[in-house]
Amino acid sequence: MTAAVDNSATPSLRQRLEGAGLRLRPGLGGFWAWWTQALASWLPARMRSLLGLARERMLLQRSGDELRLALVREDGMRTVGSLPWTPGEAAREDDVLASLLPSRLVDMPRWLLLPAGAGLRRRLSLPAAAAERLRDVVAFEIDRQTPFSAADVHYDARVVARRGEQLDADLVVVPRATMDAALASLGNLAGTVAGVDMAGEDGAPLGINLLSDAARRRRADPWRAWNWAFAVVAVVAVALAMWQFLSNRNAVADAFAQQADARARQARGVADEKRQLVDLVEGMAFLQRTRAARPTTVEVLDELGRRLPDSTYLEKLSIEGNQILLIGQSSEASALVGQLEGSTLWRSPALTGALQPDPRTGRDRFTLSAQLAVDEAPSNPGAANARGQR
Repeated sequence: MTAAVDNSATPSLRQRLEGAGLRLRPGLGGFWAWWTQALASWLPARMRSLLGLARERMLLQRSGDELRLALVREDGMRTVGSLPWTPGEAAREDDVLASLLPSRLVDMPRWLLLPAGAGLRRRLSLPAAAAERLRDVVAFEIDRQTPFSAADVHYDARVVARRGEQLDADLVVVPRATMDAALASLGNLAGTVAGVDMAGEDGAPLGINLLSDAARRRRADPWRAWNWAFAVVAVVAVALAMWQFLSNRNAVADAFAQQADARARQARGVADEKRQLVDLVEGMAFLQRTRAARPTTVEVLDELGRRLPDSTYLEKLSIEGNQILLIGQSSEASALVGQLEGSTLWRSPALTGALQPDPRTGRDRFTLSAQLAVDEAPSNPGAANARGQR
């Protein structure tokens, strides 16, 4: 039994993809199966076998007084060996294979392989949508395609080819009596059988399971607990990573906010200093303009010294705002107004009150007022500055 596995028993990648495409429509289960198989195909064969992802099984086939063992893998089928199988061996209560095979082979699913002549095969043409529930669909074809009724046989079907909206499927039926006899010949090993397949014309399994859903032995996944543990660890790790990422982002946001506040305070301080500087510059400019627009006290005193006669002396000179007030004595008091007129430093000189003779000095006491000449807006800043520097 060294023949290669039939291509129909091991679907091609295209067939698996097409089958997955049909399974995707009704739900998520088909997509999950296709996705896990696609991921597993990238792993080495030894790693797939270690993780329980490799589609491996042990075939048991009765041939006369021998029980032949064959190992089916994705890359083919190879014979493991054979052992005598007498009624005495079949009657043993212990698992005879457990003491003969390595532990890795003992844990593999065991399948009974029926000879090609144990049942009937019929080729059916069905709609492509029937692939999703192929076993239920072909159950209605047993009465028409075989001389048996559905209650008298064990059956299964497999997809052989797809043609657009149609598919070709093989219906395989085995009489219940033949199936029961084959299982009974295994003795105690019949309870360990996970499925029943039938050999094709080349001796390779067809890739079907003739056991009913109720009779199929579900194999416990030894990695199920570890898978759940790994899944929980992965979820916790992802949650911690997301929490750490969020915490880091919050820390960065807080640091950025503090930096922005510091920059804002610095900007406000710079703005205040700039405003103070602008106010100072504007104030100095205002003072300079004001100073340039009005005569200085030195200029007023110099002008008075040149215009007042020598017989006149001042007792008081005050400049308050734009008002000039002169109090003094002069022998020419009545002529002072005429002498002060025409000056560019003041306007409208006039005597205030009557002249009062002073018998002691022989001069007249006078009080004279004038308006200081102030330019509202100097048209020549250079001249105003020159005036301010005098």
